[in-house]
Amino acid sequence: MSQLRIAIQKSGRLQEDSLKLLKESGLQFSNGRDQLKAQVGNLPIELLFLRDDDIPQYVEDRVADAGIVGENVWVEKQKQNQLIKRLNFSRCRLSIAIPRSEEYTGVSWLQGKTSLPPILPL
Repeated sequence: MSQLRIAIQKSGRLQEDSLKLLKESGLQFSNGRDQLKAQVGNLPIELLFLRDDDIPQYVEDRVADAGIVGENVWVEKQKQNQLIKRLNFSRCRLSIAIPRSEEYTGVSWLQGKTSLPPILPL
């Protein structure tokens, strides 16, 4: 019997929510520290713990059958993988720091900027 291989982040923002999702789905496994893979005890599934940047390539190369990865990584890697479902967890936020001497007027403030001035100590 062949087994399904699911790639998830070995550390980082997505790992905890991915593990929680898999356990809430009924998968029984133990993932020890620094473990690169884990066998699911109640189903023919193997979990692969990878760097998030590697997950799209592992899926494209069919080393993994599916992967849980941030949509930003999936888009950046431009692999021939199909987005099946947005899981809506572990969202991130983009923050912009500007000098106190500048007045931020909205996104248009960034228009035409090719680089930002260096950050100076406060």
